[in-house]
Amino acid sequence: MTVRALVFDFDGLILDTESSLFRVWCQVFDEYGCAPLTIAEWSAEVGTQGAFDVLAEFVARAPHDVDLDEMHARRRARYAELVAREAARPGVIEWLDTARELELGVAIASSSRREWVDPHLTRLGLRERFLHLACWCDELAAKPAPDTYLAACAALRVEPTHAIAIEDSPNGIAAARAAGMRVVAVPNLVTAQLDVSAADVVLDSLADHDLTDIIGLLD
Repeated sequence: MTVRALVFDFDGLILDTESSLFRVWCQVFDEYGCAPLTIAEWSAEVGTQGAFDVLAEFVARAPHDVDLDEMHARRRARYAELVAREAARPGVIEWLDTARELELGVAIASSSRREWVDPHLTRLGLRERFLHLACWCDELAAKPAPDTYLAACAALRVEPTHAIAIEDSPNGIAAARAAGMRVVAVPNLVTAQLDVSAADVVLDSLADHDLTDIIGLLD
């Protein structure tokens, strides 16, 4: 395999939005007297869309009627505050720098909407680093379907076998595998508790490893 491109996941991989979102929902369940939300339940939704209806679970567990509009307003404000404090995860910028030096194509494959991903990349000063954003939409199914990864590779004009996916979740790893890609997994605080062993390489942090070494290992 000759590596010609890198395709990054976004949530939980470039920006750890997943840990913040899980933390906020856990706080909501606790504040309203619901039985705790567990990581096992939440894991079904990590890296995909629609696999776990957290709102339905919240309503079912609430011991009394809840003003959902008020709850959502408070939850969204708290989540926005937490995410705004997040910087790019360690090693991301260094890997992007090396990818540029190696003249690799770089794209995003995400189960989030482009309207979510694009502004955060801009805030981080990273938007121009990515030649294409392949995000969940009417035309592209969320992971674990391979659609976003296939679209990213097509936009970069590389075969999936010549691209490396960088992921943090089992759903994302499954999507990249289904697309025919090699996968590097870098779990975050939430996904570290999940099974990411299907990846070719599992790293604690991108910051602890040089991209050229990982490419050599996968090649």
